[in-house]
Parts: sequence; C-alpha cells; structure tokens
Amino acid sequence: MPRIRNDPNFNICLDYASINFANTRAQLINENVDEEQAIQLLRNIWQANNETDKVLWQQQLAEDREQREHAQRIQEDEQERVKQERIDEEDAARKEERKKNKHKYIPILDTGIPDEPSVTPCSMTDAMVLSTLADGSTAWISSASARNAKSVINDENLPFEEFCQACPRFLVALEEANWPEDRIRMMALFWRNIQVHKYRSLRDPIAQKTLLVYQAEQRRRWHVAAKSSTGPYNISTVNEKVLADTREKVYWEERLKRDNARDYKVSL
Repeated sequence: MPRIRNDPNFNICLDYASINFANTRAQLINENVDEEQAIQLLRNIWQANNETDKVLWQQQLAEDREQREHAQRIQEDEQERVKQERIDEEDAARKEERKKNKHKYIPILDTGIPDEPSVTPCSMTDAMVLSTLADGSTAWISSASARNAKSVINDENLPFEEFCQACPRFLVALEEANWPEDRIRMMALFWRNIQVHKYRSLRDPIAQKTLLVYQAEQRRRWHVAAKSSTGPYNISTVNEKVLADTREKVYWEERLKRDNARDYKVSL
C-alpha cells in the first residue's frame, strides 16, 4: 500500500462548486439529481475518502512507531551485548591479573612496620622505587635500575619539597596501574604521616634526610614482604623506634662523608 505523505486531518475539501469541476458535476446530474445535489455528493465522496485516509494515517504512524521502537530495541540490545562483552573481558583480565599477581591482592595485615626487618628469601632487586628522572618527571622503577641509571635520583636523595610534590603524582600512577584501593589509601596515609612528622619542622638537616631515607627503605621492604610469606603489613603509621634507628644511621653516614671529605682536602 502506498505511503500517505501528509496528515489527512489537515486536508481541506475541494471546491466542487467551482468551474474546474463542471464536467464532473455534469456526469452526475440527471432527472433525479440536480447540480446542488451533485456538488454535495462529490463532497460526501471526498469526506468518505478522507476519513479512510485518516484511519490509514493512524495505522501508518503506529507502524512507523513500532518500527522505530523495534530498531531502538535492537540497537540497545547490541549496545548491551557489547557492554557485557567488555565487562566479561575486563573481568577475565582481572581474574588473570589476580592469578598472575596473587601478592598484589592479598589483604593488608593489621600490623604495622616491624621493629626489625623480616628475613625473606627474595632480594631487593625487584622492589619498585619512587624516583625522579633527569627531565624532572617521576616514575616507578626497580631498585636495581635505580642503582644502574645515572639519570635517576632516588627519592631519599630528593629535596624534601620535591618529594612532597612527587607523592600526589605517584598516587595517580598507582590508580592508573590498577592498584587495589586499600594499598592506595595506605600509601597516601604513609606519605602524609611522613610529611607532617615533627622531624620535618626541626632545624637539624639530618631530621628531614631521616624521613626521606625512612620512607624509601620502608617502602622497599614492604614490597619485598608483600611478595613473601610474611605478607603485606600496614606501613602507614610511623614506627618511631625504626625512625630513631634510621636517624642514627643517617647521622653516622653523613658524619663519615664529612670526615672523608675533610681527609681528602688534608691529603691534597
């Protein structure tokens, strides 16, 4: 059936009394039908046809609406299929990630930094360290790479203010690397407690150096423990005993550097 292009509800009956329809009227006029009756008959025929078109128009609108809704359902079903397919792929990838890196998802133990580092069979070479590159950017690299790369500054050797600026960047990097939320929160609190510790406000230059060395060492040790039978403990709270031991070590290391520099000058 041909489509109706215009809404018949807005159609206006033709002027069958005009000269344009004189021939049509003449064909209807006889001894029982005069001209006025012929005009009315034409009007009635037009009205009946228009009423039929109105019914067909509504049917056409309903069919068009049904086709649009059907097409929309197909599109929505396809979008849902693609979405579910993506979810399934991501879920499979997460399961594979958890399978390959079980240590990454082991719950953090409700214990803090131990007073003495645990002895573990794995080495420190694969621990990730927070370092600044020569161009000023920051990156996670293995501790082995840090020792071998001349263009890398270990975070314990950064000025304290640069360390503070780097921490938020690394939290973003952790999120982009899909670290579990509990570990991101722990690291955020860990660095916050380092930055607000009373050592930072002391005039003693050894104090801030101690904080940097402490956070670098404890983070590396945490990575090692997380991959060992010890499991990941919570490093967010500063262990004051370990910090005091670190300060003692930093003091003697700095004193040894000064003594060596003095002896070198004397030898010259």
